[in-house]
Amino acid sequence: MFITNDIKYVGVNDHEVDLFEGQYPVENGMAYNSYIIMDEKIAVMDTVDARFTHQWLDNVENELGGSKPDYIIIQHMEPDHSANILNFMNTYPDTKIVASEKTFGMIMQFFGKDFADQRIIVGEGDTLNLGKHTLTFVTAPMVHWPEVIVTYDSFDKVLFSADGFGKFGALDVEEEWACEARRYYFGIVGKYGVQVQNLLKKAAGLDIKIICPLHGPVLNENLEYYLNLYNIWSSYQSEDEGVVIAYTSVYGGTKAAVEMLTQKLLSKGAPSVKVFDLARCDMTEAVEDAFRYNKLVLATTTYNAEIFPFMRTFINHLTERNYQSRQVAFIENGSWALLAEKVMKGMLEKSKNLTFCENTVHIKSRLNDESKKQVECLAEELCKEYIAQKGDNVDKNDFSALFKIGYGLYVVTSNDGKKDNGLIVNTVAQVTDTPNRIAVTINKQNYSHHVIKQTGIMNVNCLSNDAPFSIFEDFGFKSGRNANKFENITPLYSENGLAFLPRYINAFMSLKVESYVDLDTHGMFICSVTESRVITDGETMTYTYYQNNVKPKPNTEGKKGYVCKICGYVYEGDTLPDDFVCPLCKHGPIDFEEIK
Repeated sequence: MFITNDIKYVGVNDHEVDLFEGQYPVENGMAYNSYIIMDEKIAVMDTVDARFTHQWLDNVENELGGSKPDYIIIQHMEPDHSANILNFMNTYPDTKIVASEKTFGMIMQFFGKDFADQRIIVGEGDTLNLGKHTLTFVTAPMVHWPEVIVTYDSFDKVLFSADGFGKFGALDVEEEWACEARRYYFGIVGKYGVQVQNLLKKAAGLDIKIICPLHGPVLNENLEYYLNLYNIWSSYQSEDEGVVIAYTSVYGGTKAAVEMLTQKLLSKGAPSVKVFDLARCDMTEAVEDAFRYNKLVLATTTYNAEIFPFMRTFINHLTERNYQSRQVAFIENGSWALLAEKVMKGMLEKSKNLTFCENTVHIKSRLNDESKKQVECLAEELCKEYIAQKGDNVDKNDFSALFKIGYGLYVVTSNDGKKDNGLIVNTVAQVTDTPNRIAVTINKQNYSHHVIKQTGIMNVNCLSNDAPFSIFEDFGFKSGRNANKFENITPLYSENGLAFLPRYINAFMSLKVESYVDLDTHGMFICSVTESRVITDGETMTYTYYQNNVKPKPNTEGKKGYVCKICGYVYEGDTLPDDFVCPLCKHGPIDFEEIK
């Protein structure tokens, strides 16, 4: 199979395996990928699982067409990729092995041979010239073993990504990529989100046209889709709105509560409800969806003064993969002692940024009138934002929305008649309460200032603490004149026809401009409130919270120059020009500080 004119696929499909790594069901098998780069010098990229030695060596021989390889590049030493190193070297004894220093230590462990005379040790930024193709090596420690490297071919613009961007499933089976890639990611790589984020930052500086992983299909179109999903997964953001209910039930009492809650959630507008009986389901599917969606309900019995074993296993799977930044609710059952909620909360106490629901359902053996009311209250709490967004009986004059205003960060949305627009501001203030008036100050250079002066209307979205950095990238680092600010977001719409964000806000207000104050560089819009909704009870994100918890810490180690306090862009040089404009967020020198 041709990847490009010079890059050939020589991997194998495995339909014998039923459990990958002894624990992940793979109904459609696995692919173990290997590649050959044909140039003046020939390089083979990785080997395959031990059960496919001869099939793989045949594939390699057929593509070589009588030629001999010069190099074998080992990116990852897990046996499903490295098992045939010794067999390959016995077949092609003059080949050089290219790998990281840690890899050669592992080769000695696995094969009892160090190949001292055939080593080429590579590290961050090292290159290997094959002729037309120059390979650059990028270290990727703990993605997901410590020795891992990935390789970039600048000629065909191919990233050989090791286990990154892999998925379950053989290549001769058609199936949707995201589901099995997500399950693979959170099962195999999920613990190492920070390391994946570091690798994505390195990859952002490369011109990539094709991604060649060690599992799953070659990716050669719509790469932004895959890169965006990997960014969401590795930063522990929720991918979709919805509620996952994971439960165990012995005699049916807990199951009855789960069924009742499911129906109430759907009736109150929950966009998706996924239910998993942990004793019977594929546990990896339940883990996958717990990371995919933004709300989780854990329902189980008190069992031996503890919790039911399947629930303990499930929570362990979550915590060891750094489960975080979600809303979590509990249903507990116990005939004589209710301890399950306490135990589950204790298991989650080290997880970051979890919001526990105020309402818990307490069942003593089976549902009664009191616990049924608790189910109703829990459903109301979990669906509050959905009801506020789309409910028929939503309160569109909830002036407690104004209490969400602080010295915070907001997305101001507008529309120029052609497309929805938005920008980040931190200058929103309530100026009177009879009538309710809001002042919004916007820099005149921003396209939104021009649009709002023409249309006289806007929406103010109050960002909550769960808003990820991508919101600031979408609405803060580019102009609405030239970019589609809602390219990655499907908006909802208020009564005035303007967009409001479907996620990451706790309230929004629709404003009508009543007067305008010219403040030289800025304009202040004095507005009346035409609609106001409270979406969640979450706190409004302050500028301080953004700086400390959301904005990525800039990599200034070993660098001399200046760093942007807004977005973290690093300008390297002795002097920052007086007219310098940050290429990311468009702020000037006043928002830069010297690297100490």
